[in-house]
Amino acid sequence: MSEQVMDAVVIGGGAAGLSAAVALSRFRRRVVVVDAGQPRNAPAEGVHNYLSRDGIPPAELLAAGRRELAGYGGQVVEGTVVAARRADEGFAVELADGRALRARRLLVATGVVDGLPDVPGMRERWGRDVLHCPYCHGWEVRDRAIVVYGTNPMAAHVAQMWRQLSDDVTLVLEPGTRLGPEQAEGLAARGVEVTDGPIAELLTEGDRLTGARLADGRVLPCAALAVGTRLDARADFLTGLGLEPVEHRMGDFVMGTRVEADATGATPVPGVFVAGNAADPFGQVIGSAAAGLTAAGALNASLIAEEVERAVAEHRARSEEPFSARIEAEVSARRHGR
Repeated sequence: MSEQVMDAVVIGGGAAGLSAAVALSRFRRRVVVVDAGQPRNAPAEGVHNYLSRDGIPPAELLAAGRRELAGYGGQVVEGTVVAARRADEGFAVELADGRALRARRLLVATGVVDGLPDVPGMRERWGRDVLHCPYCHGWEVRDRAIVVYGTNPMAAHVAQMWRQLSDDVTLVLEPGTRLGPEQAEGLAARGVEVTDGPIAELLTEGDRLTGARLADGRVLPCAALAVGTRLDARADFLTGLGLEPVEHRMGDFVMGTRVEADATGATPVPGVFVAGNAADPFGQVIGSAAAGLTAAGALNASLIAEEVERAVAEHRARSEEPFSARIEAEVSARRHGR
């Protein structure tokens, strides 16, 4: 495969990457998806807000996507891309195991890495009862005691969203996080208790979250803990193309990083496209799938434009070719129907 130049290498086999690859394969493009098999939502029980697939386990959704891709001739390569560079008129990507792939275009759909606060027990319970998105997980913990760990300027807004799902919500502010007077009043009006952190430890019984212990020793009983994470694009391998992730800011606060792109997924580097959380850190699964389709359309259009330009140049060259034995043979064949 290393010697074959693909039309596109899609880096990342989540919803965005597989959606893009299926669309391109349906256009008879030669496509290979490189996937490390470590989806961000792997710990979650189900994918939600995905019309007609609500609650489907993440692994089942991706397996279905791979089957669809295979049905159109697309390929999946297990591996991790560690570098990308220009090569001839396209690109070369290097995998961690030394393999290399070449393609005319690249589509990056590697998602983000969640940076969690350094609290004992938090990483172990991530995606189960330590949650980040009320749209993704809120219904499943409705009417339970919820602690929201406010780690960024969205703290009050996030707490109000969880309050829509439960009457028992407590907002714990990480040191350095502050509320404005209107935010504090809004939370008090809806019965959300606010207290200063930090959280020192999560408490469990068996395989169930039961509480959060604060640094001052107080214990807040809870069945779920919501936390804002830092979201950093998985895109270090793009530095060889001069494409560095940019800061994703909310005012002066850095929420993480993303790969810069326009609405179609085109990046500042011609021929490189991006879709999903790598470009839109807050996007949900169904939105990432849609973004993959959009980026695939833009990528395919760029290939068609290139092919038309080449065909026109070749057509003009043939038209300007002087009369020769080859042309005489072609004219004779057309005239006699052969």
